[in-house]
Amino acid sequence: MTRPARPAIGYWTGFAIVLALLLATPLVLPEFWQRFVTEILIWGLLAMSSDILIGYTGMVSFGHSAFFGLGMYGAAAALLTIRPPSLWLTIIYGLVGAGLVAVFVAYFSTRLRDIYFAITTLVFSQIFYVIIFTWTEVTGGENGLTFRQPPFSIPGVLSVPFTRDGFHWFIVAVVTASYLVLRRVMQSPFGKVLQAIRENEPRTRAIGYHVERYKIVAVMLSGLFAGLAGVLYAVQNKFTAPDFVFFLISGEVVIFNVMGGMGTLVGPVAGAAFFLVLREGLSRFWTEYYLIPVGLIFTAMVIFMPQGLLGFLKRRLNQ
Repeated sequence: MTRPARPAIGYWTGFAIVLALLLATPLVLPEFWQRFVTEILIWGLLAMSSDILIGYTGMVSFGHSAFFGLGMYGAAAALLTIRPPSLWLTIIYGLVGAGLVAVFVAYFSTRLRDIYFAITTLVFSQIFYVIIFTWTEVTGGENGLTFRQPPFSIPGVLSVPFTRDGFHWFIVAVVTASYLVLRRVMQSPFGKVLQAIRENEPRTRAIGYHVERYKIVAVMLSGLFAGLAGVLYAVQNKFTAPDFVFFLISGEVVIFNVMGGMGTLVGPVAGAAFFLVLREGLSRFWTEYYLIPVGLIFTAMVIFMPQGLLGFLKRRLNQ
């Protein structure tokens, strides 16, 4: 009776250790690497959001750049129009922007399956990219938009500017809360239905589940958390640009999932960290050709570690 509790104890112990290390980052790392870790967390949140579709529902999406980018532009709209700037309204604007796009994309794309779904999401992301790139009067075109970082505020209580360390801790808190929420959702009956769709969609439909509705909700949920990642990235860097809506961002997110391990939520975050550290390290030695060794390493991982870093570690620990 006590055996099932042991993995849970080990899991939460590891979770607490990783969280403590992330919180201690500002105390031990120089400014560049601290900022780098903060960005890894934001990209990890984006990868985690796509795992809802890729890992849990079996739907490969190339449209997450649209959700991410519209979250950034929603944040920019709030920061450029609301005075005084509000962090919470910035987040709401970004979530609304990403959510509206997610509803639009979900309604049309979930009618299709497999490669047709992936191509449709890719097409939609490029449509929004062209709109943002050409609507210069509103989006700034290829130059993007710049703005000031909003302060951290509790309405009616306090309002203080973000320090470098304070913003990092805020990102840690948001990403941790997002992970716990998504973990609970994926362990709920709703999450189990998504996994059933991934394993056998016709059988899931045959036992009475409205598969299309579950897919629509999954795309919307994934789009909201991708939009949240876009808001955080915009607030950190104080600018937004159409490049973040381009489909290459979606391609990198898929790579994060494959490298880290799909269907785990934690794996895509680990994949994002591994990929970004690898790219940063190799670019310092091969400034123009660093993508060649990155591509070779990715290919080797797909061949020899098809379950990703997390799956490989699990197998090694169970031996």
